[in-house]
Amino acid sequence: MPLEIRELHIKVTVNQPQGGEGTPAANGGGGGDKAAATDKEKVIKQCIEEVMDIINNKNER
Repeated sequence: MPLEIRELHIKVTVNQPQGGEGTPAANGGGGGDKAAATDKEKVIKQCIEEVMDIINNKNER
């Protein structure tokens, strides 16, 4: 008998690395705010796509 999961709740906590004048890898690759903004936009875009997929799947049922 197949098992269907109707809802899945995932909670994620992301912390910035703690440290002062660390290596470029430790402070985000040395790209600064522009790189962080680009990464945020990518994450937001991916989240929107996944939410839209979930909504579309619910509408198909």
